[in-house]
Order: sequence, then C-alpha cells, then structure tokens
Amino acid sequence: MSTLVTVLLSALPLAAGWAVHVWWLRGCLTTARRDPLTGLRTRDGFTRRATILLKDPRAVVVLADVDKFKDINDSHGHAAGDALLKATADRLTHHVGRSGVAGRLGGDEFAAVLIDEHGTAGDVLAVLHGVLARPVDGHDPALRTTVSLGWVRAADFPADDLSGLLRRADEAMYAAKQARAGMRRAGLGWLFATVTGRRAGRTGARTSAPVVGVAA
Repeated sequence: MSTLVTVLLSALPLAAGWAVHVWWLRGCLTTARRDPLTGLRTRDGFTRRATILLKDPRAVVVLADVDKFKDINDSHGHAAGDALLKATADRLTHHVGRSGVAGRLGGDEFAAVLIDEHGTAGDVLAVLHGVLARPVDGHDPALRTTVSLGWVRAADFPADDLSGLLRRADEAMYAAKQARAGMRRAGLGWLFATVTGRRAGRTGARTSAPVVGVAA
C-alpha cells in the first residue's frame, strides 16, 4: 500500500506539469484565433464557430467592408484608422449578440453570422449600418465613414457551405459599395450580368453573374 502511495505522490508533479502545459497550449491557441487589434476572431476562429452556427436554418451571413478606409489613414493617421476598426468591431459584435459570431477577415473587412430569431435581419442590419457610420467616441468627429454591408440567408441557398455563402454576401456587399446603396441582400434577383466577384482574380469569384438584390 505504501508503495502505491509513494508512486502516486511521485506522479503528482508530472501530472501538474502536464496540466499547466495543456492550459498554456489552449491559451496560445485562443490567442492565435483572436485579432490583436479588435479582439474579434480571426478567419480560422470565425470559420470554426460560423460553421457550427450555419446548422441553424435561421442563420444569416454578413460581410462588412469599411468604405474609403485608405482615405481615413491618409487624412487622420494609422492610429485613427485603428480606432475606427476597433469601433467597427465593437459595434458589429454588439449587434450580432451572444448567439452569433463576428470576425475580422483581414484589413478593413469583417464577417459575421447572426441568428435571425424574429425574421427581422434586414431591419437589424439597417440599424447596424447607421450605427457603423457614427463618429468614433473620444476622437475627432470627422473620424467617421460608412460601411458597406452584404448579407444572405443561409436558408435561401441550402446547398452552400460557409465559403459559398460568404462569396454571395461578398458579391452583394461589393454591389452595394459600387451603387453606394449601403447594404444589399443576396438572393433577391439579378442585378447585372457581368460582375465576376468582388475583385478580379479573387479566390472563389464567380464566372457568372451574382444573384443580389436590394436590402429587405
């Protein structure tokens, strides 16, 4: 019996050390999946959570792109640009709520998946669009710009995975930006026949016309 106790006691430091190591690794993984500037999930972390949320038929995928962000950096400086990105992230997170997820895909581009519990996603996003255009608290009131939004209901395209839905939302967002319409919803009809995607050569860009329409 005493031998068994001795063995167990001698193993405790090893077990404790391993537990600390696992905790440290988990912390590193969590940090790696968070954008250091905005605190949002990075593309990898966003993809993992968003894929789970898309199992809910009420899921809505949103793409948001800050308008004229380069002008903000040129006029106000990069610190001001960072403050604008942080404010955009905070406002997006608030409107997505605890049931959804928001992420920073890179630069001034953000994505979100929200659960449209009451069928009012269009109204919620219209409000969000207005909120995103407000000046940044604690900064020069001139530090402001609009954000173009594109969105799509997952239920409208049941065969699409997250990548496909993001592409549709991206195309709708780009159409909104080009038309200075603020926001557009994918899936409401043909808008024009020659657009191949948000940027020429962009991964996943379509070779046929996108299906986009007005916000609703």
